[in-house]
Amino acid sequence: MNTKAKKYDIPFKKALKLTLDNIKPIKTETAFIPELPGRITSKPVKSLVDTPSSDISLKDGYAVISDDVIKASPKKPVVLTLKGSLMAGSSTKNFKVVRGTAVRIMSGATIPKGADAVVAVEFTETSGSLVKIFNHAENGRNILKKGVDVKKGETIVGNSTRLWPPAVGLIAASGHDRAAVFKNPAVSIIATGDEILAVGQPLVKGKVFASNLVTISSWCTHYGMKSETSVVKDSESEIKKAIRHRIKKSDCLITSGGAWKGDRDLVVKILDDLGWEKIYHRVKMGPGKAIGFGMLYSKPVFCLPGGPPSNQMAFLQLALPGLLKLAGHGSPRLPVINAIIKDTVYGQKDWTQFIHGILTTQKDKVLFRPLNMTSRLQFMAEADAIACIPEGIDKIDKGSLIAVQLISAL
Repeated sequence: MNTKAKKYDIPFKKALKLTLDNIKPIKTETAFIPELPGRITSKPVKSLVDTPSSDISLKDGYAVISDDVIKASPKKPVVLTLKGSLMAGSSTKNFKVVRGTAVRIMSGATIPKGADAVVAVEFTETSGSLVKIFNHAENGRNILKKGVDVKKGETIVGNSTRLWPPAVGLIAASGHDRAAVFKNPAVSIIATGDEILAVGQPLVKGKVFASNLVTISSWCTHYGMKSETSVVKDSESEIKKAIRHRIKKSDCLITSGGAWKGDRDLVVKILDDLGWEKIYHRVKMGPGKAIGFGMLYSKPVFCLPGGPPSNQMAFLQLALPGLLKLAGHGSPRLPVINAIIKDTVYGQKDWTQFIHGILTTQKDKVLFRPLNMTSRLQFMAEADAIACIPEGIDKIDKGSLIAVQLISAL
């Protein structure tokens, strides 16, 4: 890190780059199938088997030789002799289809030797040991070939891939009961302030509940990260004690409150005393300007402002990407979609402005309606997306197509 580089009041894009450049994924581990959803792979996964492991029927019907039924039609059915029946999972060892014969077969059953097509049951009629075929079936009809889903040795999931349920199912189908993934970070969150109460305590006049703490912890839970929280009064000794204790037990420390320059904004001053590597403090973004970021004992520390809108935005735009990078995410950001903005919004050219809003659909279009902040907490809970006015732009006109970050329905 270049110690001469500017650390204060830096552009948002620079702050994001510094965040991601200074954080590396933590340890890897092997997780079993039930623990894989939402995790990030630490190396590619290759199939151990062919899936399916043999040619199988896609339909309930009759396994036949396609040349036998090439001229079959409702007016001129072909009559074949039945040679038994196969269920899914049954052995085909004693079955062989020869000219003039057919085998009754269920969906998912292995195709017997000699057969190269399956006639669906709705095009047939049985009578004792005979079956009438009323439709042709060319070579390969209604047959799922061996290895068509997955071939043995094929890479089925790449590195740094987030495992959604279908991918976990694919891993299981390929013969694995576990996979190598990045360890999810353990996060410690400290809220500071004499006015802050832990959730569950009786409310005292002049006090507020630590909603920021709960919101950050909830985001961690959403991404599968464990978190521990604590509320600390505006006491230099107590804050220092809490920081030292918590950072030893976690992979990342997040503080809420005390990040600005007032007499009671102690957190950054205390971190300076503890000798952290301050990478930046204060970012030209709104809301969230007071955020600080650095490394203490080789672990990332984010100092977030205490006001709820600033706290949440600083977390979502800088701390969350850092946590996701720590967890091995290849694209450590909130998901983004394009939407048409319904109202003109204004920013300032030397500042990156973030705006909460609500998404709606109109025919085949996604619309973003900016929200006016009337009540801070209700306003944030109502929003399901965030738009950005980048530094250097002071206005985005109504009707413009913009990228918005999703913060709900993820």
